[in-house]
Amino acid sequence: MSEFVSVVRGVGGYLPERVLSNDDLAKMVDTTDEWIAARTGIRKRHIAADGEFTSDLGTIAAKRALEAAGLTPNDIDLIVVATATPDHTFPATATIIQQKLGMTHGAGFDLQAVCSGFVFAIATADNFLVRGQFERALVIGAETFSRILDWSDRSTCVLFGDGAGAVVLERQEKKKAGDRGVKGIHLRTDGRYKDLLFVDGGPSTTQTVGKLRMVGNQVFKHAVGKISESVLASVKQAGLEIKDIDWFVPHQANQRILSAVAERLGLEEHKVVSTVAEHGNTSAASVPLALAAATDDGRVKPGDLVLIEAIGGGLAWGSALIRV
Repeated sequence: MSEFVSVVRGVGGYLPERVLSNDDLAKMVDTTDEWIAARTGIRKRHIAADGEFTSDLGTIAAKRALEAAGLTPNDIDLIVVATATPDHTFPATATIIQQKLGMTHGAGFDLQAVCSGFVFAIATADNFLVRGQFERALVIGAETFSRILDWSDRSTCVLFGDGAGAVVLERQEKKKAGDRGVKGIHLRTDGRYKDLLFVDGGPSTTQTVGKLRMVGNQVFKHAVGKISESVLASVKQAGLEIKDIDWFVPHQANQRILSAVAERLGLEEHKVVSTVAEHGNTSAASVPLALAAATDDGRVKPGDLVLIEAIGGGLAWGSALIRV
């Protein structure tokens, strides 16, 4: 058993300035604001500007997380970036963010688990920290999904947007941290369902970037059950119960999924943080964006028990329980 624990020091988020409303989309594809809102809960999404890249979004979110933590890039020695839309095939977007932050020390790498990427990145950074290999980590979820959408496909283009969120995790001795820190983590993948949510291109297969494709009703079907099972596993690992959770900060994919998972788990509606109406599905960025919003407005306070979860292409899904 490690003598260390990973503690959240700061959270930050960033959304691009350009807003694409449902009414704007109705001018592009056969849809309406009422149709989108009723089925997804989404009202608008943010779109990265020309020349604004995933690394730019991630850098701003990282700086805001550092500011909230009262730290500088010099205090960080690990960067883990969860993204399915990197700036380049290589190098890793994490190294580009490292450069943009002015860091010439430490290590950085990308992690790819699509919409569940941030949960996987938290788990990865936590393992490095509790083993004593690094002191402080920037864990970033950053996406420019607008670049891989088929804007003629109304079943997918209405769902996604761009954004970034970041968390500063710090290694602390358990005695110093008290009850704070990462309490439980559960991760799963099942490649049998890879054709339910995927991009139809790639360097090895088509030598193209490709476009996002999804079988939405099947993703919904699997999401509710698999997320619920993962949450229960994380809570059990931590030796806690669902009733102990102060805030449920889920992947912001679809309001219907959020509500269905909360209902299945018996979580009260006022404990659910939902920002999906404001930015749609931002993939790996959605959980840290929601956490940043709830932290900034004072809902999430130090000492609160926060549950995060997500499911994405792979299928890949997971959850983490953190006392902030």
